[in-house]
Amino acid sequence: MNDSQQPDQPMNRRSLLKSGAGAAGAMAAAVMLPGTTLAATQTHSHANGNTRNHDSFVTTKDGARIFYKDWGSGQPVVFSHGWPLCADAWDPQMLFLVQHGFRVIAHDRRGHGRSSQTANGNDMDTYADDLAAVMDALDLKNTVMVGHSTGGGEVAHYIGRHGSKRVAKAVLIGAVPPIMLKTANNPEGTPLAVFDGIRTGVAENRSQFYKDLAVPFFGFNRPNAKVSQGLVDEFWREGMEGSALSQYLCIKQFSEVDYTEDLKRIDVPTLIVHGDDDQIVPIAASAQKSARLVKNATLKIYVGAPHGLCATEVDKINADLLAFIKA
Repeated sequence: MNDSQQPDQPMNRRSLLKSGAGAAGAMAAAVMLPGTTLAATQTHSHANGNTRNHDSFVTTKDGARIFYKDWGSGQPVVFSHGWPLCADAWDPQMLFLVQHGFRVIAHDRRGHGRSSQTANGNDMDTYADDLAAVMDALDLKNTVMVGHSTGGGEVAHYIGRHGSKRVAKAVLIGAVPPIMLKTANNPEGTPLAVFDGIRTGVAENRSQFYKDLAVPFFGFNRPNAKVSQGLVDEFWREGMEGSALSQYLCIKQFSEVDYTEDLKRIDVPTLIVHGDDDQIVPIAASAQKSARLVKNATLKIYVGAPHGLCATEVDKINADLLAFIKA
């Protein structure tokens, strides 16, 4: 990781309010009655006369509440975010696709964003089951699943674990599969010491660590990089909204879990997008291998793009997503 730091910026009123809303959601989870499947905070009507939850929660079998936002009508596109972020990381893609006639859904992974901060279930099996609970509750069909980074592992594991009966296509962007960890069978991977360092950063000073991590995440440490303090601040805000325990435990899920068999089970057209200057998930150990494991995969390499390419390459990502969905 890079030691570069960005100047501290005070949180504005909107950020404080959003953080407060996340805390309120976590507190509400404590009084949620078991067995409830949907607890909507707001509803709206569509042109077809249907009323659907706008910003809502799905309650899982173990009582955790998974926050999701659900905009628009048409073919559903479901987004899974990266670590340590939340559904808000997908706002540029959701805003774009909803204006092109698609229904867009993004959830906060358990322990992240506005979802319950549980001590248990911070593992990829449960993450995939939580995603299935959202998709089942909304009865989504012919879905395009899109995952970034850890979310790419979540998409792969969802299909590997639950099949593709609800899935039409998949997109993996800067995704962690097949496995990030350096092993005898994966010499291109990242040494365990790096992930231990991430654990130390989260445990000792999570706030500063996230400010520092945002720099290589978006490639702002590269020569002549156009630094956006707004993106650094937003990365920090989303990271700090989640649970320190959940985020700490999630590190093992994105680094040490082997998604090879999940990738082999993907049986829908799949787009794999990766930046060749990704300093967080190096392309040689991820996308280039995944593209060989997924039966019907198309690999697109963004020259010079960083890990956070959904924010730094918005127009290009949006155009490629739209073209792939419509193809």
